[in-house]
Amino acid sequence: MPVGIVHRDAATAEFFDGTARGELLIRRCGACGAHSAPQARTCPQCGSPELSWTAAAGTGLVVSWSVVHAKGGPPFVVGIVELDEEPWIQAQIVGVAPEDVYGGMRVRVAFERPEGGEAVPVFHPAP
Repeated sequence: MPVGIVHRDAATAEFFDGTARGELLIRRCGACGAHSAPQARTCPQCGSPELSWTAAAGTGLVVSWSVVHAKGGPPFVVGIVELDEEPWIQAQIVGVAPEDVYGGMRVRVAFERPEGGEAVPVFHPAP
């Protein structure tokens, strides 16, 4: 199933500028150097609000997932991926049958851009 249409707003503009360039951006704390998820407003390690954007490697491990059975369409997988930099991100897992997804599966980011929306990160099994 194709990803849904997502539109940017002021809070997500920089993130979607990155996805348009083919970069998965996460947050990096200026005080302690810890990485956090894109939606973070303060550092989960030290509480500092000094966060900047940085490009993630785009690789990680599937932590958890759910198979969604949408009415009128094939089932698809939404998962939580722990990036190699440590933050967790929720995204669709594509390019693999739902029954073949497993915990600890290595994945790599790609981007899908539905017509009329922003480029959205999805994860494929890593080679």
